[in-house]
Amino acid sequence: MELLANPATLALAVLAVCVLGLAKGGFAGLGVLGTPLLALAMPPTVAVAVLLPVLLVQDVVSVWSFRKSWDGWVIAWMLPGAAVGVALGTVLAAAVSEQRLLLVLGLVTLVFGLYRLWVERGGRFVAASNSPGWVGSLFGVATGFTSQVAHAGGPPFQIWVTPRRLPHEAYIGTSSIVFAAINWMKVPSYVMLGALNRQTLIAAVLLMPLAVISTLLAVRVIRRLDTARFYTIIYTLMVLLGGKLVWDGLG
Repeated sequence: MELLANPATLALAVLAVCVLGLAKGGFAGLGVLGTPLLALAMPPTVAVAVLLPVLLVQDVVSVWSFRKSWDGWVIAWMLPGAAVGVALGTVLAAAVSEQRLLLVLGLVTLVFGLYRLWVERGGRFVAASNSPGWVGSLFGVATGFTSQVAHAGGPPFQIWVTPRRLPHEAYIGTSSIVFAAINWMKVPSYVMLGALNRQTLIAAVLLMPLAVISTLLAVRVIRRLDTARFYTIIYTLMVLLGGKLVWDGLG
């Protein structure tokens, strides 16, 4: 309980895990907000380590649910690049101070928030629908890197895979397998960095029930909510939070 002893830290941890649950429950893209929220209360490497076991448990459910619907060609091209991206993120985390990692986390959050606000207003930035596999490997590098740093690998994945117009279930299944594999790639990295340890594992286990509850809640709420307005508010908050982390990182 050492990591969650402070009431403010506990509140932010609860909020971050609930955000992950909402993302799994249908609020796509919302999960990117989890790590920046928790990084307000603890170092970025510790924040991502606390949330990783929660993601691994959620991945089991996602992969099992869509185990018969996935695109092997996309997975085969993206995962080698993703492994490189995870390695680059590991080198960065080992080489720079926590304050500089906070700056990187803030920039990732800020750019993602601005990108999503642009998309909500009709903007589009996508790869060609017939782009070759090696392009997918490059996007895999970006996916692995942003996932390693901030559990924020969704945008690069979406930019390359969405234009390919996979069937809906195949798209979700492919995404589930890719990110489940990437999350397992991150385990040795976080152990090596000393972030995934007894304290972070205990904190993650205590928070896991909230992820399940918030996932179930999201499934019910999403049917009644004005999702367009909701997402605009969330992505605006994401931009503000990213700006705050950048400011702290520069300070």
